[in-house]
Amino acid sequence: MDHAAIGIDFGTTNSVVALARADGSVSTRSFATKQGAVDAYRSALMFWREGRPPKTHVAHVSGPDALDMALGMTTEHRFLQSLKTHLSSRAFQETRLFGKLFQLEDLIAVFLSDLSAELDGLAERPLISGRPVVFAGERPDEELALGRLSAAYAKAGMPRVDFAYEPLGAAYWYARELKQAQTMLVADFGGGTSDFSVMRFEPGGTGRLEAIPLSHSGVGVAGDTFDYRIIEHAVSPRLGKGTEYLSFGKRLPIPAHYHAAFAQWHRLSLMKSRETMAELKALIRDAVEPGRLEDLMTVIEYDLGYELYRAVSATKIALSSQDETRLSFSQMGVEIDRTVTRAAFEGWIADDVAAIEQALDEALAKAGIEAGSIEAVFMTGGTSHVPAVRALFDRRFGAQRIHIGDAFRSVASGLALLALDRERAEIAA
Repeated sequence: MDHAAIGIDFGTTNSVVALARADGSVSTRSFATKQGAVDAYRSALMFWREGRPPKTHVAHVSGPDALDMALGMTTEHRFLQSLKTHLSSRAFQETRLFGKLFQLEDLIAVFLSDLSAELDGLAERPLISGRPVVFAGERPDEELALGRLSAAYAKAGMPRVDFAYEPLGAAYWYARELKQAQTMLVADFGGGTSDFSVMRFEPGGTGRLEAIPLSHSGVGVAGDTFDYRIIEHAVSPRLGKGTEYLSFGKRLPIPAHYHAAFAQWHRLSLMKSRETMAELKALIRDAVEPGRLEDLMTVIEYDLGYELYRAVSATKIALSSQDETRLSFSQMGVEIDRTVTRAAFEGWIADDVAAIEQALDEALAKAGIEAGSIEAVFMTGGTSHVPAVRALFDRRFGAQRIHIGDAFRSVASGLALLALDRERAEIAA
């Protein structure tokens, strides 16, 4: 394959590979899946046991096909996604899949190997992987996260990997055709984090404007958080959250941990254990509103988490263009049908939008400039289309200065160009 440098945007939800050529042109890699070719490869793995004893082995598939197989598979399997969110946490050290032990970096290496399959020269060509400004988690350990990510790339046959902030990649992509100096803010909204970089582009000896980073900041609030707010307020109460059960004549609240798993839909499958199901059956017997918990048990028992989150995601997307919409879900006798208004949704995410604005203010403060000195704002990622987020940036910078980038290709393509420029600079030196 004719490419000189590689950029990889390893994302919480989707991942993209971009290839930069010596002439400066860039393309994103296309992946063949059962549903057709895609550029954005789902960041997911599915494992199962294959063969008959004693010749069984652990098999896997990744990307969109992993999701398709997990939804249709009736035998025992393990579906994993959002691995990136665990990088900075020591709580996730290892897991055992069908008798085989995997550390987190082993699992990510399996995914990265599939993502980069059939690309030639991985060990020799310059390669830059994106990284969030702030890793997801309450107390993210950056050294741990980068060490794990480096180890995963090395295990996947990419020992030369360098890392760059994801908004820096987006900035490179936006600025590739700039003809004059410019100070800009890049806002990169992913599934797990929202990252900001203030950049200054100045004429340089490469024939293109050179990027000068002025500051970076980030926060572990993004698209997944907004999805969970809809679950928390519009779905979980329908499945028993906030209801009560009777114990020795007292009314007690249903334990919160049964609904906390809804923060990530694939975690619901981990609740399908004999112990948890037995606990739910006991609660249902004593529940004040047993029907709601029965529906919760159905969602878990029949692995309806993905279909539920699809309905939630559709609701969030609809609210980007409508003042209200219906959240409709109907599976295996579980019926959820309610109107969700944009006003209600914006109330649910108000604290999250405030956290995003705080991270934005931090980026400006570190750069030592006011919002009025920002000449352009480049926004990428699905959350950039949420009206409350757009309103924040319109208010701070003015709508005329805002540019919306390709949600999937911007970061990876810019990282590939950055890798190409760094390689040329090293050769020239």
